[in-house]
Amino acid sequence: AEERDMFLRARGRTLSAFREDDECQWKAPFYFIQGADPQFGLMKAWAIGDCSNGGDEWEEEIKLTKQAVQAINQLNPKPKFFVLCGDLIHGMPGTQWRKDQEQDLKNVLKNIDQDIPLVFVSGNHDIGNVPTPETIDDYCKHWGDDYFSFWVGGVFFLVLNSQLYFDSSKCPELKQAQDEWLNAQLAVAEKCKHVIVFQHIPLFLQNPDEDHDYFNLEKSVRHELMEKFHKAGIKAVFSGHYHRNAGGYYKDLEMVVSSAIGCQLGEDTHGLRVVIVTAEKIVHKYCSLNDLSSQGIEKELMDLIKQN
Repeated sequence: AEERDMFLRARGRTLSAFREDDECQWKAPFYFIQGADPQFGLMKAWAIGDCSNGGDEWEEEIKLTKQAVQAINQLNPKPKFFVLCGDLIHGMPGTQWRKDQEQDLKNVLKNIDQDIPLVFVSGNHDIGNVPTPETIDDYCKHWGDDYFSFWVGGVFFLVLNSQLYFDSSKCPELKQAQDEWLNAQLAVAEKCKHVIVFQHIPLFLQNPDEDHDYFNLEKSVRHELMEKFHKAGIKAVFSGHYHRNAGGYYKDLEMVVSSAIGCQLGEDTHGLRVVIVTAEKIVHKYCSLNDLSSQGIEKELMDLIKQN
């Protein structure tokens, strides 16, 4: 049951690892680790040029995710949590390798230090490019709620199901439910030290007005969300999906796109993002798994945590 609990902490639209009463006040700077796209199975599929069915091996991803877990476990002080921004596995709903990929990922992740809660964000491979009530329900059984909010150290975090903004044609009522929930959360957000959003698909990759493609949200949807976030005082949105590092600004809202733990589609290395939250700002740096394993977090970043 204990192992099951570490994967199902997001329940009832919040995270059982953190109690709002304990966590709603700002105390001191802290940090967390963001990863994205371990995507067990994509490296082989990409290598053979068959992303629809080619994901029958994921040894390489297992190794990389083990390296990520080991690197996080040796950090001192410990991060407040480790968030995985979607595409946990490559096998889409209903495909043959999916169960094995999920089990292998859980086997690696259960070695994370028990004081470092895992936070899961649903990606398109986790619930399908066009999600249905069934695929979302199946995800929730394995990984917890597809959207929720939680408090850590006086900071308010929102986890969104970005697939509902990408294509909700098969579950319009679920999109409407998330929209209503989000509006209620954003009303709370206006009173916080900082508000940070996690979602799989970026709002945009470089420029808020760029054209819509597979890797970002459609323009009208994007602008509506960006304006909502900006008005609520949200300072940063962290995502994955692109398998490269990218990002930019909409007014004072920063869009941070992190490359993958798994398959790289650009020039970046397999890595994780260290995110430091101080009273004034949110500072982050993408670190390769090799650097994080061998050197930990660099001194300039750790010094920010020590400031009061």
